[in-house]
Amino acid sequence: MAVGLNQLGQVSLAVDDVDAAAEFYGQKLGLTKLYRFGDLVFFDCAGVRLFLEKSRSQPFVPNGSVLYFRTPDITLAVRELEAKGVSFIDKPHLIAPMEDHDLWMTFFKDPAGNTLALMQEAPKGYKPLS
Repeated sequence: MAVGLNQLGQVSLAVDDVDAAAEFYGQKLGLTKLYRFGDLVFFDCAGVRLFLEKSRSQPFVPNGSVLYFRTPDITLAVRELEAKGVSFIDKPHLIAPMEDHDLWMTFFKDPAGNTLALMQEAPKGYKPLS
């Protein structure tokens, strides 16, 4: 029997302020908090747990992987998140014109400085509203 690894169960990010991160991911991004145990906070991302942990490194330097959140409408998602105080590094832009769709992304940071992104797999020729 061959091992078939194909689904993530959990992703972790180090943060410098667990309270600020919990508020950001829960209130601003709207993720469902599963539980908290001391300096560990877990959120649900459509069946994948996001595990936020207070960094023990001093000084703290963000070093996590970029988390890419899927959205059906990148323009609407940016507007809603900006209304909640999320600041974006850039505007939604075309990353890759694929054969049957176009891939659009925009990037932002969490309070700890970890880079996050929104991504939309849009119909060919899609142009986000400004």
